[in-house]
Amino acid sequence: MTKLEFITYTSNNGLVLSNEQIFQLQKYQQMLKEKNQVMNLTSIVEEGEVFEKHFLDSLLFSFNENLDDKECIDVGTGAGFPGLVLAICYPSLKMTLLEPLTKRCNFLQEVIDELKLTNVKVVNQRSEDYCKENKEKFDLAFARAVSKLNILLEIIMPLVKVNGYFIALKGKIYQEEINDSKNALKELNSIVEKVKESTLPSENDVRGNVFVKKVGHISNKYPRNYGQIKKRPL
Repeated sequence: MTKLEFITYTSNNGLVLSNEQIFQLQKYQQMLKEKNQVMNLTSIVEEGEVFEKHFLDSLLFSFNENLDDKECIDVGTGAGFPGLVLAICYPSLKMTLLEPLTKRCNFLQEVIDELKLTNVKVVNQRSEDYCKENKEKFDLAFARAVSKLNILLEIIMPLVKVNGYFIALKGKIYQEEINDSKNALKELNSIVEKVKESTLPSENDVRGNVFVKKVGHISNKYPRNYGQIKKRPL
């Protein structure tokens, strides 16, 4: 996917990006490619692939959704997907990028400083620890390529406000993960409200973006520490 094809695709789906936003995305891609030479951020660094497999993939769920002025968190953001892309493309969002690896956090801060973004901050912490002081703080939470849904739900739903959403960016086996999460959804007062299925244009690669709504408060015993979560998922 060329940069022009990306611009056309997003515009056709209601997201019209300014020249400054396109410049910011391109600069982000260049910094990603440069930094990837000295640390492992991603195997995808070439412009066309980054614009489709990272940037567009981060945005697919957002088309025709009301994201204005939302308080958001991207859990396990890694190199900034989807959170940093969303912060660039939706400037009214207030975005927290949560990442446990310090080197990745340093890279993200470099990008934020270079692009002069004022609506995004980086937190170098594990979600289970961050949650202790930040329960029910966020309107929207995201995770992409982090873990299975039943594990993510316990890690993330305590951060989300009642009637807020966790949007899990998943691949083609998303329904299998939903099926395996029935107990976790029940225990965490959450429901799968909808799934937006899309495909990446070049490879017809299926994406299932799962919208999980929090419908009630969650017991303070969640989240457990990560070792317990991984060993005995809900």
